[in-house]
Formats: sequence, structure tokens, C-alpha cells
Amino acid sequence: MWQHSHWPQTWFAGLPKAQSQLVQYAQECNTVEGNTTFYSLPHADAVERWAASVPEHFSFTFKFSQNITHVHQLKHCEEDVQAQLALLAGLKNKLGLMMVQLPSQFGPQKLNDLERFLTMLPDTISVGVEVRHLDFFAKGEAEKAFNQLLIRNNANRIMMDTRALFTGPCHDTLLKEVREKKPRVPVNVIATGDKPVVRFVGNNNEVDNESCLRPWVTKVHQWRCQGKTPYVFCHRPDNKDAPWLAQLFIDMYNTAFPTTPLPNLSLKVNPTQDALF
Repeated sequence: MWQHSHWPQTWFAGLPKAQSQLVQYAQECNTVEGNTTFYSLPHADAVERWAASVPEHFSFTFKFSQNITHVHQLKHCEEDVQAQLALLAGLKNKLGLMMVQLPSQFGPQKLNDLERFLTMLPDTISVGVEVRHLDFFAKGEAEKAFNQLLIRNNANRIMMDTRALFTGPCHDTLLKEVREKKPRVPVNVIATGDKPVVRFVGNNNEVDNESCLRPWVTKVHQWRCQGKTPYVFCHRPDNKDAPWLAQLFIDMYNTAFPTTPLPNLSLKVNPTQDALF
């Protein structure tokens, strides 16, 4: 997400209120995980406005619509795919990645559908695939076949890390709701393409978050050294606090690898202590 009702008083405090939050966000980050296209497609004028609001190096990451991935589960959806890609073509080189988020019912028996879908996409589109069927995490033949399919098609495996989210007690209503909604799947780390994607979901305890982020610091650095472009998206139970989780990762990375630092965020106001502990 690139906007939140709390950010004008915290992250974007002191910036022009008339300026859109996307403009402000794009001054701080170089990509965003846009969930909006999963539920409904925007109007063409909105796409043009988004493209004009961000610098050239910024890249949008959008999901294919749920009609494609969940209703049709990648079958008989050619017209929907063409319509969505034609709409987002207005972003030009600012469309960094399209995400295919598949439901837990999408199992190994449907891998042929996934391969047909990927081969249907134009070569100019970078794609990431997120699966939730547990056979794809069991380190058996199903997972091997899935990873090889992604490698053949230069598609990136999306790695969802919810370990921090499910660490520790749950005394918070919102945390309980988020735990019920988010998948609890193993974290199998592999870069099947040039743009590996990490979706990290933390909790409200910085110690847990730091512990679970630490392995990603080394892995992201390794990918960068290999010439890959990793995408790291940070979530919190209440995403008003997500920028501070991103900054925690940046601080950890820059401490470990000061010669190849990541840019810091200009976080002017700290979140409340009870949001952290």
C-alpha cells in the first residue's frame, strides 16, 4: 500500500498536505505491493496519474485479479489477462512485477495450467508466483516440479514469511484477526528468476521481528551480489507501522553490509510504544 490515514501525522508529517501520498511514498521507497488490482481494476486515468506521480526508477508490483487466479484458477481467462495487462501498459517501464497469488486449492495437479498461463504472458512482463498448497513446501517431487517450472519460464517464486507474525502470545484483537487471515506456510528460500520476492509479515514485538528478519539480510545481500533484483515487502498487523518494520530491515542490512547500503526512510515520528511491544 502507498497510503494510510495515519501517515500524514507520522511518516509524512511536515510534508505538503495537498501532495498525494503516492508522491510522498515514492520519494521514500522504490516499489510498492499494490493489492488493489486483485479486487478490482482501476480506470485508465488512474493508471496514468500513478505513472506521473513517481520517478523513473520506481516500479509498481500489482496482483492479477482474483477473477483470473481464484475464480478461473488460470483457465479460460485469456481475455481478462489481456485486458488487465493492456490497462497497466500505461505504466510502461514502471510496471516492475505482476504477482500471481494462487489459492490453497491450487495443487500439483494444476501445474500444467500454471505453465500454460506463464507461456501466455508476453516476454516483457516479469512475474512472481505465490502458492499456498502445502505440497509445494514439502521438499518432494511436487515442489521440485513447481520450482523447475518457474525456472523454465523465468518466473520468480514469491516467499511468504509469517514466522514473526505467529511468534509469541496473542493478546491483541487485531493480531488475532491477522493470524486467522494470513497463511502459515513453511519458508522455502529459492530464487527461480532474477527478481525474487519476499513478503515478510511481522508482529508487534521488535525482538521477534529482528530475529526473523536476520536471515533475509544475508540472503538479500547474496542476491544483490549475484546481480538479482530482490523485492522485499514488509507488513505489520496494522500496516500503519509497516514503514518502521522496513526501516528495521534497512538498519540491519546497512549495519551488516555498510559498503552497499540501502537508502533510509525519513521516519519523523516514532509509532507508539504499545504498537511495538
